[in-house]
Amino acid sequence: MGYAKLGRTSAIRKAMLRDLVSDLFINERIETTEARAKEVRRIAEKMITLGKRGDLHARRQAASYIRNEVSNEETGERTLAKLFDDIAPRYEERQGGYTRILKVGPRRGDGAPMVIIELV
Repeated sequence: MGYAKLGRTSAIRKAMLRDLVSDLFINERIETTEARAKEVRRIAEKMITLGKRGDLHARRQAASYIRNEVSNEETGERTLAKLFDDIAPRYEERQGGYTRILKVGPRRGDGAPMVIIELV
């Protein structure tokens, strides 16, 4: 099956997906197109699974993909720490299905189907 190319070259596509996955972990919900959300879901679920493993190797694998910027201005918490310390423990008993995609409707400019992807 493979993956969706999303009309981008591979480097630009990887950068866009990294940004979307990082934003999903920071904000816990984002609004994007349906095609992008389905690709983000694949990656985000794998990152949360790495977070559940929680060892050093898993942390480094996740760090190689997501942007580790400050996710909480008040506490100075970073995205990677939020994933491993806050998000992953929430899903300790859950065997996958960490995200939910809700359809919003067409985008006004070009009619692209818009969705909200959020952590369950």
